[in-house]
Amino acid sequence: MSLFGGNEPEFDPDDAFVSEHIPDPGSFLEGHEILVEDEHVVVHRHAADAFEEYGVYDATFGYNLAQLNRDPRHTDAGFRYAEEREDPATLRAEFTPTTAFCPQAEPLAVGAFRALNAVDAHGYEQVRVRVDETLNGSEAVNDQLERLESDETDADLDPTGDGESNRPGESSRPF
Repeated sequence: MSLFGGNEPEFDPDDAFVSEHIPDPGSFLEGHEILVEDEHVVVHRHAADAFEEYGVYDATFGYNLAQLNRDPRHTDAGFRYAEEREDPATLRAEFTPTTAFCPQAEPLAVGAFRALNAVDAHGYEQVRVRVDETLNGSEAVNDQLERLESDETDADLDPTGDGESNRPGESSRPF
């Protein structure tokens, strides 16, 4: 049963790349190597595992955020991935929420960023996350994600390697 009553839809298999059920790549992925077919599936499976481990759940639908890609009710929402053209060790992940006014877009994107950068299973040295520009207020959310990204790569945040930030009141721990 759905949180809203009625039956759940039949989700796409987690090992399938169903291009009609995921968003088109947006501007953050433009000019980079878009992952499709098996490459997309493998990365997305690692994202699902990271989201499970770190509790990145869509409260509206009551499921792991990665499942949005497999939900046939929301064919223009979910994640798309690309390897950076100049640095294939960096993965770009673009999150398109279900609506332009999604109240959860910011915490979900931040949670996705933190979860994906807290695990190594995906094989990338860094994961950059942005929300699609169709989200109302995407510029502010993406500015925040860019600041978080800078903090992740700022070597003087954790000079001792003990997981503590150099800034008062802040921690460099993923959660």
